[in-house]
Amino acid sequence: MPYVRYNNSKIEIINSVDKKAFSGVDKADGKARVRSARVDVTSLVTDNCENTPVPISAYGSGSVARVPVVLAQLTVQAHVNSVVTLPEYAYEIKRIRKHLKITQCLLIQDTNILFIKGFIRKNIEYATRSTSNAEGFAGDIRHATVDIPFNCTTPVTFNGLAPVQPVQNTSTEFQYLKREEIHHPDFSEKDELQSGDLREHNQISTEFFNELPFCDLISARIVEFDEQLMPEPPRDKNYVTPFEEKRFHRIEEKMVLFITLRLLQNRLVAVPAVAGAADDRPRRRID
Repeated sequence: MPYVRYNNSKIEIINSVDKKAFSGVDKADGKARVRSARVDVTSLVTDNCENTPVPISAYGSGSVARVPVVLAQLTVQAHVNSVVTLPEYAYEIKRIRKHLKITQCLLIQDTNILFIKGFIRKNIEYATRSTSNAEGFAGDIRHATVDIPFNCTTPVTFNGLAPVQPVQNTSTEFQYLKREEIHHPDFSEKDELQSGDLREHNQISTEFFNELPFCDLISARIVEFDEQLMPEPPRDKNYVTPFEEKRFHRIEEKMVLFITLRLLQNRLVAVPAVAGAADDRPRRRID
């Protein structure tokens, strides 16, 4: 918050962020002076630091670890065709930057079909017109950022390990024997009804929570062809432009995506013992 310095009837406001730049009161006119801020860099000498190697303590005995194992590694080719409408008329595309985003990579087991979904984030920089004549024109460089979605499916060849097949849930019912007397003129007193009890429901349900395969995105290559749709000379008669300049509002984009993916699944892996490694397990004392 600004504060006020009083000097007789003259008042100057000095921002609190400039307190360090305040140089005091000038004796000539009695006004407070504020120095202009500047950047000051001082070079320092860097000394050498010594280090001492420390033995690495590792778990040396055999164990079982839960780690992701590679099921397959593949390059998927996808085709994308889209039309982008700019918010205003443009005269030239200056630069387009692209970034691939994957939102879904799902393996449907028992079919070995991989579903891939995502989008391409594109930042389009283009030139606009502010002033022009028959010899040239000038304007601003503006940009538009769009997300172009895509989705595809592809069969997977497991060139690593085959995925573990999911264990199915089970649900079984059971019942107890029920005995009861029969009160009916067609049955004797020694007869009795033996059956399951319909008034009870007994069930055993078992659930298995399987490890779902997942994807790691390794690299992406995008080959594209962009073309202006219906370029036209300006229709405004109040100004002229060079004869070869045309404006456009829409761009048609054709892209071929080459996406390299690694398909993994968490598995229990037996790690054998390592000779010479330290064993951090607590040992029981034997008397």
